[in-house]
Amino acid sequence: MSLNRRDFLGLAGAAAAATALGPGLRLIELARARAPEEAASSLQRWGLLIDVNQCADGCTACVDACFVENGVYGHGRPRTDAQWIRKVTVTDEQYGHTQAFPVMCQHCEFPPCVDVCPTGASFRRADGIVLVNKHTCIGCRYCMMACPYKARSFLHEDAHDQKPYAPRGKGTVESCTLCVHKVDRGDGITACAEACLREGHQAILFGDLKDPDSEISKRLTAQPSKQIRADLNLNTGVRYQGLLG
Repeated sequence: MSLNRRDFLGLAGAAAAATALGPGLRLIELARARAPEEAASSLQRWGLLIDVNQCADGCTACVDACFVENGVYGHGRPRTDAQWIRKVTVTDEQYGHTQAFPVMCQHCEFPPCVDVCPTGASFRRADGIVLVNKHTCIGCRYCMMACPYKARSFLHEDAHDQKPYAPRGKGTVESCTLCVHKVDRGDGITACAEACLREGHQAILFGDLKDPDSEISKRLTAQPSKQIRADLNLNTGVRYQGLLG
């Protein structure tokens, strides 16, 4: 049987789509599970508002919820090396005041991780969500070095108990996806924001930064907010209110 180049590439693509990314997880199934009904639109820009004053010291509800939602576990235990979301503590050196708040991928308008990626695996959707394509990530970790927020992790071990909407792969880089599967599904909330709300802290608010009628836009209009490392002019999609300094 002879094949022309186009037929060969078509068969090769089909074969690649059927290969396993992880045990019991095939790429074709991931594609079907993850495909939104409509493409991401630049009419929206999804983001988070963190009210630092409402963030309880010692609470890890947002971190725990993120790990459970996205299957960020190793052999049944939380992956302490994963940086999808983490709680950090900062101290005012002059007066000694401390604050604890979550830091995750800041979903920049001008993401350095995208600029340095040699394969295009790091990319920004039209709606502002910054993601990593696990199929084209070669694990070079340039994006990890470029990210000023230390928001990305390299997966050194085999991934277990993967979620079909959040594929993970050994030897690839990963970070907060802003619960893109929940966004595309129309849930209107991320796992971290949902967990924070459930705890009664109301420190994390998710919404459309471009919609003037959204709660997040109204809060940002009513009260000043800050970007972490605003001097870099990245126009982050995650903003903080009540942040020291």
